Amino acid sequence: METVDGTPDIEAKLRYLQSTLFAAGNGKPVRRIETHMSWILLGGERALKLKKPVRYPFLDFTTVQARERNARDELRLNRRLAPRVYLGLLALQWDDGAFSLVAQEDLPAPGRTVDWLVSMLRLPDARMLDRVIAQGELQQRDVDALFEVLVSFYRQAPRPAIGEDDYLQRLRDELAASRSLLAMPRFDLPQAHGLLDRMDRAVAKHEDKLRARVRERRIVEGHGDLRPEHVCLVEPPVVIDALEFDARLRELDPFDELSFLGLECAMAGDAGIGPQLLARCADALDDHPPAALLRLHTAHRALLRARLSVAHLLETEVRTPQKWLPQAGHYLEYAGEALAGLEV
Repeated sequence: METVDGTPDIEAKLRYLQSTLFAAGNGKPVRRIETHMSWILLGGERALKLKKPVRYPFLDFTTVQARERNARDELRLNRRLAPRVYLGLLALQWDDGAFSLVAQEDLPAPGRTVDWLVSMLRLPDARMLDRVIAQGELQQRDVDALFEVLVSFYRQAPRPAIGEDDYLQRLRDELAASRSLLAMPRFDLPQAHGLLDRMDRAVAKHEDKLRARVRERRIVEGHGDLRPEHVCLVEPPVVIDALEFDARLRELDPFDELSFLGLECAMAGDAGIGPQLLARCADALDDHPPAALLRLHTAHRALLRARLSVAHLLETEVRTPQKWLPQAGHYLEYAGEALAGLEV
């Protein structure tokens, strides 16, 4: 089907992309994965990522131009930690009632570009860190290799100019956003009120430590979403799916990001990876932030993930609705444990 302006609709685009991957993969099945903001198509040795034409308070992908900008940002940012995975950009063109895919270097072409895709090398599912943890197959050599990749990344990462007040305000804004969702009566999470109050007090108590990190130029442009499902333990390991839509969310303390990875690995079933990576990166980077700061980062990230969990229940069409409240509850438990360590 076509929209009112003659542009093929999303389902038509996805069917064409699936058929293209099916043919390129010699008839192997093509998987279609839907995320909050994208469709990912997996076929043969390739993966294609197509952004949804959605609008949220924090982004607007409703135009082809906006999706093109985002695709270019995604390619640039992800080539930092996965250079051989992110192959390039493809223009999805529509000409005389037919689709075609054109590499960006082959443009201009006769058709009209109706969307943009990021083309990637398909990674082995079994080597994603969350899967490896779940299967109990993580080896020390895997952690060693990931450590080397992350240390090199943080050593070379740009250090954005950001003021102490701005850095603190961003944290407070995130906590306010968490409060606005987690306190909704419909979610029945009474423990959230007390946790957020305790978090506010912890930020106030340790504000000097947060400010010191900014003064010492410790803030970097990081990955922004460092979770085990984004880490693939190939040789060497790669990290995909950097947060691309808001640069401010990538401007962070490396030990905030590493604390987040540790939290997510614990949620996946291995609580030992985070402390090991934190300690080894601290030595390698010659940077030893106070233990209280690491707990503060962990508590903040746990509250943020609890908020993002319940936010799924506000969607018009909720996928796996039974998942989100229990997940939010688990994150709140981790937040409580981190905060308890700050209060002793």
